[in-house]
Amino acid sequence: MGSNGGSDRHGIFAGDDPFVIARAWLAEAEAAEPNDPNAIALATVDAAGLPNVRMVLLKDIESHGNSQGSFVFYTNYGSAKGAEIAATGKAAFVMHWKSLRRQIRVRGEVSREEGPEADAYFSSRSLKSRLGAWASKQSQPLSSREALMAEVAKVTLKHGTAPHRPPYWGGFRIRPVEIEFWADGTFRLHDRFRWTKTSAASVWEVSRLNP
Repeated sequence: MGSNGGSDRHGIFAGDDPFVIARAWLAEAEAAEPNDPNAIALATVDAAGLPNVRMVLLKDIESHGNSQGSFVFYTNYGSAKGAEIAATGKAAFVMHWKSLRRQIRVRGEVSREEGPEADAYFSSRSLKSRLGAWASKQSQPLSSREALMAEVAKVTLKHGTAPHRPPYWGGFRIRPVEIEFWADGTFRLHDRFRWTKTSAASVWEVSRLNP
């Protein structure tokens, strides 16, 4: 791992694996943040290059050693974000915790998670959430809430109490090429460290940034 100005990292910024640092920050947020500490603002772009951003829940921070890892979330592949990710293979997000006065920004390449991990996570969700995944044509126009509830009733009759994962629902794994850790500083002199790599398989370079 290179340094390029990151040699003075210490305290909450210390460590050689950014995914381990991110996990530690999330663990602290889980003890301090009142709601959804794993919420991320996920950004994609449409076919015209116009950005889209929405809140989703991050479900895993994977660390595979040697500073390799990924950030995982789940959604409907037919949603706007699903279609935009499929077209570009890229996404970005920010996690911000008011309680800790910290944030993490990530940009990277995206691939699908459609195997046993997706099946296991879907099975772990509440029954209502699983039936909702079958009933909702996410991001498509909806005539009324009553129409949605009627669809929920229909899929409940069809799939019962043990619905399997829909083929159009699964995970996305973001393999970052850039991660930035930010913490609030006195007099707005914040601490910022940016980890960058040229590809998912290359080594990280760490730089301290001006606030």
